[in-house]
Amino acid sequence: MQVVLLERIQKLGQMGDVVTVRPGYARNFLFPRKKALRATKHNIEHFEAQRKQLEAANLKRRDEAQSVADKLDRLVVVVIRQAGESGQLYGSVSARDIAEGVTAAGFTIDRGQVRLDRAIKTLGLHPLRIALHPEVEVGITANVALSEDEAALQLERSQAPAASEAESAAAEARAAAEAALALADDQDAAEAAKTEAEEPSAGQ
Repeated sequence: MQVVLLERIQKLGQMGDVVTVRPGYARNFLFPRKKALRATKHNIEHFEAQRKQLEAANLKRRDEAQSVADKLDRLVVVVIRQAGESGQLYGSVSARDIAEGVTAAGFTIDRGQVRLDRAIKTLGLHPLRIALHPEVEVGITANVALSEDEAALQLERSQAPAASEAESAAAEARAAAEAALALADDQDAAEAAKTEAEEPSAGQ
C-alpha cells in the first residue's frame, strides 16, 4: 500500500514522501496516529495544500522536544530487580518499565518512545535512546540493580575510569609544561654561558 507521510518516520521517509508499506502497518499504526494518509490523488493534493501549516506545527513540536531533550540528556533511571549470582534477572526490564522510570523522574513519555531492541535481562548499566519527536532522540541509561545502594555503587564504578583518565591527562599536561619550562631554562643558561665566553674575546 502506498501512503504519503505526514511526518518523518525513522527508516521510512520524510514528511511528504510517498512510500510503500504493509497494509496492516498502515491501518494499525500510521493511520490511527495520523502519521500518514493513503496516497490517493485527493489526499496528496490535500497534503500539499496543508504542507506549510504541517511543517510549522512540526517545527514547533520539534523545538519543544529539543527543550525537553536538553533536560533529559544523560538521565539515569534506576530499576530494582531480583537476580541470580551470575547477574541474570528473574524476569526482564521492558520498555514499559523504562517509560515509567522516566515519567517518575518528571518527564512524561510512553513505552512506544523507548528505543529498546530487546528486553534487558541482566544487572548493570544499559544505554538506550528515547524518541521525543521523529527528529529528536536523547540518550539515557537504565541502571538495573538489586537495590538502591547497589545502583549507586554501579554508577560510581562506571564513572571512576573516566575520572582516572581525566587525572592522567591532567598529569601528562603538567609534565609536558614542566618539560617545556626546563627546556627553556636550559636554553637561557646556554645563551648566558655563550655570552660570557664571548665577552673577554670582544674586549681583546
